[in-house]
Amino acid sequence: MTAVVFIHGTGVREPGFSALAGRFAAGVSALRGGLRVVPYYWGGAHGAALAAGGASLPPATGTGRGPLAPGPGDDDTADWAVLYADPYAELALAAAGSAPAEELPPGSVPPDLRVRARLADLLAEGDGPAAELGPGLARAVADLAAHPLLAPAAASLAPDDLAEIAARCLTAQVVAGLLDTDVPLVPVGVTRDAVVGRLAAVLGASARGAERGVRSLALRVASSAASRAVVRRRRALTEAAHPAAGDVLRYLSRGEAVRAGLRALIAGLEPPVAIVAHSLGGIIALDTLVLTPLPQVRLLVTAGSQAPFLYESGSLPSLEHPAPLPAHVPDWLNLYDPRDLLSYLGAGLFPGRVTDIAVDSRQPFPAAHSAYWTNSEVYRHIGERLP
Repeated sequence: MTAVVFIHGTGVREPGFSALAGRFAAGVSALRGGLRVVPYYWGGAHGAALAAGGASLPPATGTGRGPLAPGPGDDDTADWAVLYADPYAELALAAAGSAPAEELPPGSVPPDLRVRARLADLLAEGDGPAAELGPGLARAVADLAAHPLLAPAAASLAPDDLAEIAARCLTAQVVAGLLDTDVPLVPVGVTRDAVVGRLAAVLGASARGAERGVRSLALRVASSAASRAVVRRRRALTEAAHPAAGDVLRYLSRGEAVRAGLRALIAGLEPPVAIVAHSLGGIIALDTLVLTPLPQVRLLVTAGSQAPFLYESGSLPSLEHPAPLPAHVPDWLNLYDPRDLLSYLGAGLFPGRVTDIAVDSRQPFPAAHSAYWTNSEVYRHIGERLP
């Protein structure tokens, strides 16, 4: 009788683990009779916990003002997060509210003509007007001038509002470029807002107070309230989410107890044994098999695992790149979902030793990382390879 050891991933605790293990047992047994499914629940004894009850967490501000609010208005941090993700978000909202395009009467001036002329002047200055932020302004100006949203947005906005929204769009593009390239220095909000003010003036906005926060359209409604709620709920969010990140850090620093528990469990099983492991569970399983020959284990299956990435980056506790996978490590089936940003490939790192197979949950990340055990493809691939 084949014994299948099932190892869970990060953040899993009871009663969730029992439900997960039960779902796995039902799924794998439906494809192959006579299996003995043996869960390895390491989260209870070896998972991370806030030992001092969350004493490391800063207090929440509880309002939109205070430490997060540099200006006289409500905090606009969440609004800028929206713009860093999509610098054209405000233009899209403005364009959506514009009237259908109509042919202009003879002699009429297109609403976007003025801002296009000023964008051309700004382009001639290169990256200089946003030098405090970093490179990229000239490219952002060229992209905005050619963007199809500019004309319909101009048709629905007053010139001052268009100038300010365009300034924020350009600034957001520059900062987003820094974030995309992992530049280690990102300017603070005061510097960013000064650039917005300067660009808005160049693009034709009339002078007004120093405060030029994200004040228009629908961004404030959706994002600012959510931001304040997140700050107020920081303790609750951290306590709910910390096991996932904490489990990884605890394992990488003190993982021997988890591996010892797995070795003891396997020692009591008759061969053949297969290990099926999710996420961090795959790292635990691989480390254990690399460090200790366990001949009764004939198959390793990982799903959504970061073990290949840790190996390539020099962070896997048991094996440092470019050392080869020891001969005593069994056949390794690595299942990954292309939409799961926490799943990695092993075949290119260990040629001939790892089989990578893509499965599709049709879920976006992070849901894709937790959808393996409700995916019939996963069980089919496992069932085909069980000893």
